[in-house]
Amino acid sequence: MPLLKISESLRPGVRRREVLGWAMYDFANSGYTTVVITAVFAAYFVGGVAGGASWATLAWTVGLSISYAIVMLTMPSLGAWADRHAAKKRLLLLVTLGCVLSTAALSWVGPGEVALALLLLVVSNTFFSYGESLSASFLPELARPEAMGRVSGWGWSLGYLGGMLTLGVCLAYVLSAQARQEPAARFVPVTLLITAGMYALAACVTFALLREHAQAQGSATGKGGFAAQWLRLRQTWRDSARLPDFRQLMACAVAYQAGVAVAISLAAIYAEQVVGFQPQETMILIFVLNIAAFVGAFVFGYVQDAIGHKRALGLTIVGWIITCALAAASTTKGLFWVAAAVAGLFLGSSQSAGRAMAGMMVPPGRLAEFFGLWTFAIRLASIVGPLSYGLITWLTDGNHRLAIGSTALLFVIGLWLLRPLDVERGHRAAQQAG
Repeated sequence: MPLLKISESLRPGVRRREVLGWAMYDFANSGYTTVVITAVFAAYFVGGVAGGASWATLAWTVGLSISYAIVMLTMPSLGAWADRHAAKKRLLLLVTLGCVLSTAALSWVGPGEVALALLLLVVSNTFFSYGESLSASFLPELARPEAMGRVSGWGWSLGYLGGMLTLGVCLAYVLSAQARQEPAARFVPVTLLITAGMYALAACVTFALLREHAQAQGSATGKGGFAAQWLRLRQTWRDSARLPDFRQLMACAVAYQAGVAVAISLAAIYAEQVVGFQPQETMILIFVLNIAAFVGAFVFGYVQDAIGHKRALGLTIVGWIITCALAAASTTKGLFWVAAAVAGLFLGSSQSAGRAMAGMMVPPGRLAEFFGLWTFAIRLASIVGPLSYGLITWLTDGNHRLAIGSTALLFVIGLWLLRPLDVERGHRAAQQAG
């Protein structure tokens, strides 16, 4: 299909500008992932805040895991509430404000303030994860089923442009600060304020253009509290029994996304602690990785629709296995650059492919709720991957090469779990479930 025939990819009544607004949320929030989780604050936490302590990498992964556990337990219930009240957009606005403010607050963190850093990391990453799930739940309302892959790819590719723009502005500031011989404790807080500001500005486009398509289903508010959250999660899981292929996809995602989470959360730490990158070199590395990810997300969106969701995802998982082998074998910066470029290509494509497949297999009347269950799987993966990496480095006195090599096993498991999945059968079951 020609690239310009965007309208043929959209559901009836959906305007092009709505898709732009939706995709701009990926543009907005990618700066948070790129600067806070991947390129800048992660390495600063280990080397600057925690002083390079042997437990620093584990502490970082524990902080991330706590935030993901919170999201796992609460997102299905929040999604069900948003579906019931046709309030996905309103809820997205609230969690976006929460992420922007807590990201800005990370600029308060200085050397030695480990507890404050972890607290703000948990808060900001929880709000970020809520926003990511709510944004994804709009996809089936915007794209036709046969175009889910390419529309998802548009969002992810635009997201990587946003990540590159935010990181580029931060890199320019860091280079100027280093020219003035300022320490990281001075220039890292400014990069966090830049990230928060650009997140807020870009998200304004989303809230100006994106419409709420759902209709309110009732006025009951339901019970609150942890018990209610857990009961809602359990009920959504029981309801998914009618969607065995969706469950199979979630199991597959837990495995391969655990490996992807390692790359996102620990790339900068690995580059600086093992390969010997300097902070500015790490930022340039992640910038190039985002360029590759942009290409991967955009191109693979079309490839996915052409060759099929399952085959496309399988190809990306194989690519990740190759990436892990290259990273573990890297003894020079040159080889690690190659590994990062390959990782970027498959980073964008694997994330886009998973979201599109999930969009094919969730009931159309319960989008936010079942994308909350999808988020449960993704966030479980985000706990399993980085936490296992952190534990391996801690138990082996900092052997990052063994940890990244072990990550390849997660992708092998994901590839094996993908084999019995049938996307068309899963789509039919979702339509019947309503």
